[in-house]
Amino acid sequence: MMDLRLSGWSFTSAELIITRPKFSRNNNETSKADIIALAEAKNIPELKNLLMNRLEFGTAGIRGKMGGGYASMNDLVIIQTSQGLVSYLETHRIVSGISQCLIIGYDGRHNSRRFAELTALAGLARGFTVWLFSKICPTPFIPFACKYMAEFRKEQTTDYFGIMITASHNPKEDNGYKVYWCNGAQIVSPYDKKIQEHIFNNLNPWPGAWDTDKIAEKCKDPYEIISIGYYETIRNDLFSPTVNKETKLRFTYTPMHGVGQDYMRQAFEVAGFSAFESVESQMNPDPEFPTVRFPNPEEGKSALNDAIETANRSGTTIILANDPDADRLAVAEKSKSGDWKVFNGNELGALLGWWIIYIHNNSKCPIELKNCYMIASTVSSKILETMASRDGFTFIETLTGFKWMGNKAHDLVNLSNGIKILFAFEEAIGFMVSPAVLDKDGITAGIRLAELAAHLHNEGLTLADQLTKIYEMYGYHVSENSYYICRDPDIIEQIFTRLRKFDDEASDEFTYPKSILDGKYKITGVRDLTTGFDSTQPNNTAILPVSKSSQMITFYFENGLTITLRTSGTEPKIKYYSELRAPREERDWRKVEETLHEMVQGIVNEFIQPVKYGLDPKSD
Repeated sequence: MMDLRLSGWSFTSAELIITRPKFSRNNNETSKADIIALAEAKNIPELKNLLMNRLEFGTAGIRGKMGGGYASMNDLVIIQTSQGLVSYLETHRIVSGISQCLIIGYDGRHNSRRFAELTALAGLARGFTVWLFSKICPTPFIPFACKYMAEFRKEQTTDYFGIMITASHNPKEDNGYKVYWCNGAQIVSPYDKKIQEHIFNNLNPWPGAWDTDKIAEKCKDPYEIISIGYYETIRNDLFSPTVNKETKLRFTYTPMHGVGQDYMRQAFEVAGFSAFESVESQMNPDPEFPTVRFPNPEEGKSALNDAIETANRSGTTIILANDPDADRLAVAEKSKSGDWKVFNGNELGALLGWWIIYIHNNSKCPIELKNCYMIASTVSSKILETMASRDGFTFIETLTGFKWMGNKAHDLVNLSNGIKILFAFEEAIGFMVSPAVLDKDGITAGIRLAELAAHLHNEGLTLADQLTKIYEMYGYHVSENSYYICRDPDIIEQIFTRLRKFDDEASDEFTYPKSILDGKYKITGVRDLTTGFDSTQPNNTAILPVSKSSQMITFYFENGLTITLRTSGTEPKIKYYSELRAPREERDWRKVEETLHEMVQGIVNEFIQPVKYGLDPKSD
């Protein structure tokens, strides 16, 4: 949140509030009613929160609860954000001399279409050609479109910028606004800071900013062009359409009340698979998400209950699940004993990484493996790094989030025509299986995974079987990730400050912990991407980008454990990501798991101290 420093405002009556010039900018009666109701109830703290703060535009755009006030997602905030974005893009156009288009998509949440239309109006007001999807679409369609449109239309002098209205897997009360640069990747600094400046310079709605009547007539619809191009890319990337067509394996799919049903159905048809079993209770877009507590397949079995029930009833053995905007992919597989294994993001990263190497080595790609790259975020499994050391491709680590991985992939390809990006992933079930989409894509990842499952089925193997084989080849990589809810920023600050002054609070130097559990497990390195300290690098200086606005410390242990503690950029959470990498010759995997769990519990108790601070653990 950004403090607007409106301390001089009076909140004594609804009448005073709605006559304020700043408040009268808002033509949306629902948003006004939210604020008036709070004023009449004399809820001063909430009024101050909503009117004296503003959603701050960052590299992830903006995301928050829908409602009244500048700290919420509503028509006025969308208009102001869009005007700021368009204003900044105009300055970019002046410098580059290249014409510009906006491509705008939206999911099935409350107000998403409305927000997309208001965004389109800002672009039209300044002479932009605006491509507005006529129907809900997956988030990956937007980064794909930013690259594909220029290539398809053979316009070397036109940049396409993308906006997606979505809150992804957030609760139903939320919505969001996500921006893609003309390279097809999410924006990074300093673009976000520049856009924020232009938002503050364009707070008054421009003429016509509310007039959404006949908006479709003023915009072009990219749906047909992008659909054809997207599915053609899937078709061209298929490894064995014959295997797909002939497999006896059957799948269950759920879009989790989101946009994915029709798009995954078409992808299955293009890939040659038989139709999947649909989860009827979740197959249609529903902004209420009535069958799940959280519309996030990353939550595991609790989010997949309806899918498991459908799969059991239909006799299918693999479940594919997208989150509501279809950029994430969750996978579950039924074992011979009848139990369901829900693969975590690191396990899926290992499976897809191995499969994509296999495809590369067994195809006619002219680019040698040594000139190929795989990318993972710093909090994800290092299984790709281990594979790279043995198989000969190059592994690159980035900060958390596909904004970093997508831009890194773009930069690498621009270095040389002889470079190929094979794969990128993050542990939060996000996978980039084609450089045509420089972001996580749950649709194309679903097809890649289905192809792998069909290939293995022909060999008499399951996904779980192949995961075991991967660990036998590269060594057991086991992770334990979770989070604690912490809504008090002061407590978060105390926790991380204590870690930096662990041995001596009065010291001017960093004195991070040296071990856990009374010295049983020794720490050999510390990387702090909040301060820029990294004991594993020359001069103790971190290589990865540093951000003072977020907390992130990684500890490296003598026995191969790596654990990162960090705050979330969109949720009130302290997250931890751990992985213990065992030597290839180690076969007592249960012992490795027990060691990991012991160490994680020690770190949680000694470093995060949830009991002392009253933190709530992740719900089961």
